[in-house]
Amino acid sequence: MGELELISRVDALQLRYADALDSKDMDAWVNCFDEQGASYICIALENVRDELPLALMMDDSIARIRDRAKFVTKVWAGTFEDYTTRHFVQRLTVQPGTETLVTVRSNFMVTYTTAAGSSEILATGQYLDEIGLPDSGAFFRSRRAVLDTVATPRYLVYPI
Repeated sequence: MGELELISRVDALQLRYADALDSKDMDAWVNCFDEQGASYICIALENVRDELPLALMMDDSIARIRDRAKFVTKVWAGTFEDYTTRHFVQRLTVQPGTETLVTVRSNFMVTYTTAAGSSEILATGQYLDEIGLPDSGAFFRSRRAVLDTVATPRYLVYPI
């Protein structure tokens, strides 16, 4: 696979992920992850630096990723003040590992808008990803959202 195709597949996955969350399509969000095994972790940079395993969200299997989607859409539905997100992602590095796996580091900023119409920055940080590359497309094997701050201006319902 050439470098241009590799970057194109990585960017398409990043866009699919952002679009799924920004449109609140949790099934599409789950479909961004590798069915054979995946993880999603949202953790503060301070905890990473201090080697503390405490995370805001820790879904260490595809089953837990599916559970998160179910909780957001069914269990918690109607129990929280909803908000809309917008994800902005800047790919920084793509490091080939094998023919079917790459490591990607990207900056992110997520904004949110309340039902009342006010908007703020929800979170900034870096994504540290392991991306599987089957014959076509790309899927997250691991997505680690490392937040620059320990706290966010509001509770997190949706993944970052």
